[in-house]
Amino acid sequence: MYSTFFLSLTILVTVKCFIPSRFLQGRSNEMIMHRFHSLLQMNKDTRTSNGFEFPNTAKEMDRRSVIFGSAVASSSLLFAPIISSPAMASPKGTNIIPEWTLDGGVQFPTLALNTVGLSADETEEAVRLAKLSGITHIDFHPGKERDGVAQFMKKEGREGLFLNTKIRKAKPGTSPSDAAELARLQIEEDLKVLGVESVDMLMLRDSPDCEVIQAQWAVLENALASGKTKSLGVINFCESAMSCVLQSAKVKPALNYYMLHVGIGKDAHGLRTFCESRGVRTFAYGAVGEPGPSEELLTSPLLKKIGASHKKSPEEVALRWVTQGGAAVSVRPTTNFGLGTSVCKSPKCEEGIRARASSFQWSLTKGEMKALDSVTSPDDNPTLFSSSGCPNSFVMPK
Repeated sequence: MYSTFFLSLTILVTVKCFIPSRFLQGRSNEMIMHRFHSLLQMNKDTRTSNGFEFPNTAKEMDRRSVIFGSAVASSSLLFAPIISSPAMASPKGTNIIPEWTLDGGVQFPTLALNTVGLSADETEEAVRLAKLSGITHIDFHPGKERDGVAQFMKKEGREGLFLNTKIRKAKPGTSPSDAAELARLQIEEDLKVLGVESVDMLMLRDSPDCEVIQAQWAVLENALASGKTKSLGVINFCESAMSCVLQSAKVKPALNYYMLHVGIGKDAHGLRTFCESRGVRTFAYGAVGEPGPSEELLTSPLLKKIGASHKKSPEEVALRWVTQGGAAVSVRPTTNFGLGTSVCKSPKCEEGIRARASSFQWSLTKGEMKALDSVTSPDDNPTLFSSSGCPNSFVMPK
């Protein structure tokens, strides 16, 4: 009893001594200790992207490392936003979303809400539900999704949100100079509509014209230099597109956003090794398939069997395979989606977002990961929505 009291007291004192005061604003002693103990209760196999491990109980941890290691090293986890609505919290406690530290010290949450295909009002609602569940990374397109994000921020404010948006593709035949100007104008428009001076990430789509890629990338680099964005990424860049942008880039992309799901293989046909060997991380979409959910994945006997052992659905298993494999991921709120369409209507939307937000609270075993790694179907092109400059790109149905 006394040792537990003094351990808790020492943790509290250590946290308040070592953690910058800006992280402690609004946190009572009870809130700090609740967050610390919720970390201790996480599954032993659960790790953040940089390998930090949280054992099941305090007894399994060396007391000195608890006091002087965990309390300081996991400050970004201890002081992530506290969920304000008990109804939205996971049954196992507050959701912890691991983060990557990008160049410039940018903290990149590795689980994002993908608003693609939602209306403005549904985007606003999805953002609200996501934030309540602990998902603060919002991955949206210009247009109606952007407008929905703007609606949310007008009512609730931007605090705590990671805003990640995309540059529209230039039409085939657009000159490099015109493509660059289109990118510049879009950035100005998006910032004005959102009512902010900067976003957290801008992502560039590919083009069959390497000069267009390079001209638009230079515009994004200027936006970074002028403080209009904090980081840069690319979307659906195959090896040739990645080689193109790296030839002229002063700032290389922090990540490549492409499809990754069970069946494609953990190396995404070599694209992952190609990019990560050049310092470009993997940010995935389509954990259950695109442009619509894969029936093969959702009815897979293997995914069902693994899910049953953890009391999880096949889609939750598919998502955990991606994140446990070390990639960041952007998730649709439900499996009710198709090409250019998506739906966020409660209770399904609320339930779907809450389940996705809790995906880091459990782990697949090594044997389960190995079995899922070896699955070869359904196979897909990781850069499915790339331009014609990349192999096997998507062709819009007539």
